[in-house]
Amino acid sequence: MDLPSYISGFVDGEGCFTASISLRPALIIGWEVRPSISVSQNADRAEVLLAIQRHFRCGTLRPNRSDKTMKWEVRSLPLLVGRVIPHFRRYPLQSGKGADFGSLATICERMDRGEHRTAAGLIEIVRLASTINPSGKRGYRPEEILGSLVEMKA
Repeated sequence: MDLPSYISGFVDGEGCFTASISLRPALIIGWEVRPSISVSQNADRAEVLLAIQRHFRCGTLRPNRSDKTMKWEVRSLPLLVGRVIPHFRRYPLQSGKGADFGSLATICERMDRGEHRTAAGLIEIVRLASTINPSGKRGYRPEEILGSLVEMKA
């Protein structure tokens, strides 16, 4: 079996790429960016999540209480940049979710360069993050975040 291609196909259907942005007054810039990938599956079929975890050699498995599924998730920037992003570049997604991956990959690469620590860099990251899963629930509207960053930049 071509496991890497299977994993990309499975993530294309059941995965989620996201970059959440939360207010963190203790940080210099005042906002924290948390990129992640997750895949959910019914608990009685969690063996595929174990295979994904073994393939990437990272990520956590945990119950997702909101829908009683199991979830594999990676939130570590070094692991996203070093293991997850290269996989999906080599074995690309085939649906519109590929655009979400592209935005997340760009966000992670910008963060890896430290751009999230400046107002100008974070403005670009917020704009990219707002394109990922646009119908999803957000704690802060992009306009709120951008407004505070424009004030800081001025």
